[in-house]
Amino acid sequence: MIRCRYIVLAIVLLLLAGCQPKRQYYPRTMPEHSVEIIRFDSALLSIRDAHAEDDVRALYDAYPEFMPAFVEQALGVAAEDTAYLAEALPLFVRDTMYGFSSTNALVLETFADMRSICRELSQAFTRLKYLYPDIYVPRIYTFVSGFNARVLFLESGNMAVGLDMYLGSDYPYYNQVVYNYQKQTMRKECVAGDVVSGYMFMNFPFASAKCRLIDNMLYRGKLMYVCSTLLDEPDYEVMGYTREQWQWCEKYERQVWNRMMDKRDLFKTEQMLLTSYLNDGPFTSEISQEAPPRIGTWIGWRIAESYMEHHPNVTLQELIANNDAEQILRDSYYKP
Repeated sequence: MIRCRYIVLAIVLLLLAGCQPKRQYYPRTMPEHSVEIIRFDSALLSIRDAHAEDDVRALYDAYPEFMPAFVEQALGVAAEDTAYLAEALPLFVRDTMYGFSSTNALVLETFADMRSICRELSQAFTRLKYLYPDIYVPRIYTFVSGFNARVLFLESGNMAVGLDMYLGSDYPYYNQVVYNYQKQTMRKECVAGDVVSGYMFMNFPFASAKCRLIDNMLYRGKLMYVCSTLLDEPDYEVMGYTREQWQWCEKYERQVWNRMMDKRDLFKTEQMLLTSYLNDGPFTSEISQEAPPRIGTWIGWRIAESYMEHHPNVTLQELIANNDAEQILRDSYYKP
């Protein structure tokens, strides 16, 4: 009887060990840093045909930082060409041929309430500010671009989001402007994740002296792992996967890793190979047509996660700063 009790106790301890929660990197209470969202899209869509010149000048006066950036980066027009803008912007706002009119109206309806997105962003930047007290918390402008831009980066450190690129994967007009695989992340739920990951990749650039697949995998995987701690979202959402894509990766993780090892891909530098493993697309061609895109980043994330689990004294800041991919891989004890 006593022996049986010990066996049961051992089984319970093993089960508990397998259900340990992820590491917690942030205290429960921190000084909050609210993100300011500036609705440039609403102001732009209020432009009037009969007063276009006045309204264009008013946009420049009201948004001296963002209006020139929007005109040049999103519209591809010289910022000083106000005469052209006075003609083109009213047409863009009310165009029916390319669906801009209905799209712009749907933006105002879909994003009438931005409070949940603001809360997500404020939480993420509060956590990031805890890690890096000196970082600049950006202001976020919202805009519509005629399907031309998702996230813009301003010289000041502020950012902007093209809300017309987040109207839902089933929005009919997307069929005319993007590939099917791109529509997965064109949802309202993806706005906060795109802003946070965009901020991380912009402010923590690739710094390795080498450009092998493993260096790129660990760079991207580390930042995605950190993003997963900043956002309270399912990991598959942070990655920009469907639940099914994430489950496929988990199911075939060992086979994917073994194939990468058998082909000796980790230390290759060919651009086409890097593109296949790391860039977006319908699938990862180096593995199979069933493998989700960016699977190199996904494996890099798993290696970073394993490394942090085996080294509880390593901080997120130290993880990001460590550019020795071979050391991280070795000390991660990653064996799917």
